[in-house]
Amino acid sequence: MDTIDKVKSRNELADFLDIPRKKLSYVLYIKGVDELYTSFDIPKKSGGFRHIYAPQKDLKVIQRKLAEALYNYQKEIWNKYNVNPNISHAFQKEKSFITNAKIHRNKRVVINIDLENFFDSFHFGRVRGHFLKDHSFQLPLEVATVIAQLTCYQGKLPQGAPTSPIITNLICNIFDVRISKLAKKYRLDYTRYVDDLTFSTNNREFLNIKNIFFEELEKEIINAGFNINKRKTRVQYRDSRQEVTGIVVNKKLHVSRDYYKRTRAMAYQLYRSGEYFIENEIKGTINQLEGRFSFINQLEWYNNKLNLEGKKLAYEYLNGRERAYSQFIFYKYFFANPKPLIVTEGKTDVVYLKAALKNLWKEYPNLVSRNSKGQFEYKVSFLQRSKRLAYFLNFKKDGADTMNNIYKFFSEEGGEKYPNYIEMFKNLGNAVPFNSVILLFDNELNNKNKPVYKFASNKISDDRKKELCTKTWINLLQNLYLMITPLVGESEESDIEMLFDETTLSHEIGGKKFCKKDTYDTSKFYGKEIFSQYIMKNYSSIDFDGFKSLLNNINVVLKDYKEKTKQLS
Repeated sequence: MDTIDKVKSRNELADFLDIPRKKLSYVLYIKGVDELYTSFDIPKKSGGFRHIYAPQKDLKVIQRKLAEALYNYQKEIWNKYNVNPNISHAFQKEKSFITNAKIHRNKRVVINIDLENFFDSFHFGRVRGHFLKDHSFQLPLEVATVIAQLTCYQGKLPQGAPTSPIITNLICNIFDVRISKLAKKYRLDYTRYVDDLTFSTNNREFLNIKNIFFEELEKEIINAGFNINKRKTRVQYRDSRQEVTGIVVNKKLHVSRDYYKRTRAMAYQLYRSGEYFIENEIKGTINQLEGRFSFINQLEWYNNKLNLEGKKLAYEYLNGRERAYSQFIFYKYFFANPKPLIVTEGKTDVVYLKAALKNLWKEYPNLVSRNSKGQFEYKVSFLQRSKRLAYFLNFKKDGADTMNNIYKFFSEEGGEKYPNYIEMFKNLGNAVPFNSVILLFDNELNNKNKPVYKFASNKISDDRKKELCTKTWINLLQNLYLMITPLVGESEESDIEMLFDETTLSHEIGGKKFCKKDTYDTSKFYGKEIFSQYIMKNYSSIDFDGFKSLLNNINVVLKDYKEKTKQLS
């Protein structure tokens, strides 16, 4: 079986999704799908709350595999029939709220229609019926029933399940085709973003026939099993502000000035008091505010058509709105960080540290814990480098230069290009940074070609270097600490790999030995990436005694900053 439409039974579905048959039976019939959800509310931009139902791990794993299988099959159908999907823009690769809005830019008339209780419309019978009867599937009753059981919660598709987006899009395919035909009849462009239907036109005569269009449209929507939310129906004209899924589309795509000003005001309130409020005096979260900034800056990114990789220092080209987002990101990760943050030279260093903490969790309760389900919960965080951090803060995805740029935001060294954000947030809120930030380098202070030597050479005095060599950590500025790996035996230098014992370092994989250099003969050696995967997979049986000195030092730094904040407050 290479596609899901070939599955003939429940057991075949389990095999196709690479799920143990017993696990599928456990989820369906012993535990019960409805018992495997966690519910919570998130505030809507328009007021009120959206109910989210998130599947727990066992069910989520199955749903993700099922969703992937359905996405892959949908692509096969499109390729088979030469379909160029340009109607539904939600939950589709290379599609977004931006591509949805772009189609309606610079139009004489823009119409917004909202489908009422959209997800509730996809009840168990409708989901099962689609997989049972749709000509692209026509699955046996048992398989269609199991898919509906796995994807519905309390008899309908839940918002928050990985399978809900693809299933709603599959079921809406025929609906979208029928609405698209109707739109063409009236010379309208049509797109759908989840439950938001948008129509637009430059046809001068449309206003004379719009009532007839609305009558036909409502019939089609009702026949498809939906209802129009008439409170949200809008007809927008060129001489007023036209919005599509929150984006102004009159000419250039952008968010409204009011939305941007409100977002800036929320951020300022957060920086001043440590909290902010959204509509109806509901206390907002830092992740909600990040969502607003992200929404704004996706449009900035799109409109500027930025080629990030083509610019040596894209950070230097940020406009005012992007600078505001840059400030917020720094605040979230380096000032209001809810856990101590560790920044390492390389990405494999993080894997080693996490594996060591999992192995030694009983000895380091301040750094890691294990819950009743056996899952590890780290009490420190590790900086995950990304394109976003590279662009907005100039923190590169690879290499140790990021450490230098982080330091600039803590000091006056960076000038106007790298403002002292830490001092700015301290003054705004009359507060101190929440937790420590540790820059962890390999211990190579005497090697002029190594990152830590270059970093320390113009930032700390000779006396402080001696202190660093002795303690292997020092406080640089505010909550920023510099740490180096402990020396091993009689060695004058060390890197994090040297903390492993000889048995671990000499482990062969596929007849190859480990090499920690950046370049090596791949026919004889394997590199850090494969080594780190081996370490994490076998964390319980590996000797991590060599890491204890490093972990002890991290504990000392955490205690040092805690004492420091007590004195300051």
